[in-house]
Amino acid sequence: MATLKQIRSRIRTAKNIQQITRAMKLVAAARLKRATDRVLQARPYSEKLRGFMQSLAAGGDLPPHPLLQRPEAIERYTLILITAERGLCGSYNTNLLRRASEFLAQQEGEPTLITVGKKGTQFFAKRGYDIVHSHTLPTSGARIADAVEIAQIARRMFEEGETDAIFVCYSKFFSAIRQVPQVVQLLPIEPPEQAADSAAIEFAFEPDAATLLDTLLPRYFLSLVWQALLEATASEHGARMSAMTSATDNAGKMIQTLTLKANRERQAGITKEILEVVGGAEALKA
Repeated sequence: MATLKQIRSRIRTAKNIQQITRAMKLVAAARLKRATDRVLQARPYSEKLRGFMQSLAAGGDLPPHPLLQRPEAIERYTLILITAERGLCGSYNTNLLRRASEFLAQQEGEPTLITVGKKGTQFFAKRGYDIVHSHTLPTSGARIADAVEIAQIARRMFEEGETDAIFVCYSKFFSAIRQVPQVVQLLPIEPPEQAADSAAIEFAFEPDAATLLDTLLPRYFLSLVWQALLEATASEHGARMSAMTSATDNAGKMIQTLTLKANRERQAGITKEILEVVGGAEALKA
């Protein structure tokens, strides 16, 4: 049975934790608003560019380009894993690590990893995976410079034949309470499925197809990496805000329960003292 002093100590601890989680919730909410705006602004451009590049890849004979080379079999592949730098965001990191582990177990070939965020780096480094590059992000979220650095490293590996395919694992943002981990292939570009009776689309290029591809393909790849980083940033802030909201509410419930328990203990102590005084007075009368 806890004493009244111990219960009051637990109440003070719970109040301190509640103040911390409330502050973290407010910070995450402010960052989530900015991250959501960035995602919604960048998403239409990224989707349109990706759809255009897929249509272009299905347009028939194109001049050879390193980013369009499709190997006969994927012997080596690279997974770009985007996790958080720290915890206290509910099951966000756990879901991403589980999805990445499932993909690595199912995909044939020798994997290498490019990790973004300390949680992914620590998890897979302990399990002996080959991490060719690890990148850290600022607490405020991803910057375009981060996307440029990651895209350049992955592109160099693909063009130099160090890997046959590039995948990215990130959490797609839907709302503050819903983030869905997914794995998307970035390179090589895969054309969309077409019906058997559909004819290939023919394009007229100006100035020429090779120059156009040299301009569009690197920008396409960079835009997809940048969009994945934006989605992951918004998902992390949303998950952290939800987790800190639940933690703040749970701390409040704990404070109420402990306060009620402390009041009962105090009342029991007062009642005991009154009984002792009354008992002593009755004994003196006798």
